[in-house]
Amino acid sequence: MRFGRLGELKHGYNAMTTRESDMLMDIGYQVMDANEVLEFQDDYEETAFVILTGEVEISWDGKTEVMKRQSLFDENPYCLHVPHSKKVTIKAHTDAEVLIQKTINDRDFAPVFYRPEDVQCDIFGEGLWNATAERTVRTIFDYSNAPYSNMVNGEVVNSPGRWSGYTPHNHPQPEVYTYKFDRPQGFGAAFIGDNAFKITHNSWSEISGGLMHPQVTAPGYAMWYSWMIRHLPGDPWDKTRNDLPEHVWLYEKDADSKIWQPKRDKK
Repeated sequence: MRFGRLGELKHGYNAMTTRESDMLMDIGYQVMDANEVLEFQDDYEETAFVILTGEVEISWDGKTEVMKRQSLFDENPYCLHVPHSKKVTIKAHTDAEVLIQKTINDRDFAPVFYRPEDVQCDIFGEGLWNATAERTVRTIFDYSNAPYSNMVNGEVVNSPGRWSGYTPHNHPQPEVYTYKFDRPQGFGAAFIGDNAFKITHNSWSEISGGLMHPQVTAPGYAMWYSWMIRHLPGDPWDKTRNDLPEHVWLYEKDADSKIWQPKRDKK
């Protein structure tokens, strides 16, 4: 388990986790200037490129697509996912920021380009606990649609003052969260195991397998985060989550009636 803050991003690659860590993934933000051109090729790792801001032209195998995004909070992402040894070129049409996720994978698979309409988008926590844990969960790829991959890549959007990763749960596979807020002074809290950390813009958390990991954002500040899971050999993450038993009563049909409510005198 580890927590870090990048603060203001610099031009170039801003590293967070590495595959040598318990997370088993290389993850970072690539910050590009308009008209900058970069080439990527890794002989050992599969790679996912997710557009966060700006507009870029991305090319591979003689194909070219445009990835663009104005709002992390209101728009689904574009993503290119390629196997090891695949050459990818990115040309920035504007200043841009791209999230890069990589991990060791010796399988060959056909590159996949995900458009916003290809991204699964769900509302979790709907109708529960006075909507205090209602959030948007986007899944770009996971074991169900990319069983050849050793990774999972998705996003969560927390409305101000709401929780996610709730109820507290864990799974054996390591996971990384990278956070951004709609305002740079936004903040929240990450609970990992028995530890709590202040979340700020461009911070990240490493979640070792078996640790619970709910999150919350402060009132007034919307929070976006990428969630990236590394499958384990012979034990891929298949959406199975182990809810902490002391909190499962919250899923009972009459749970809301058991939650304390303030008593106000009627006049």
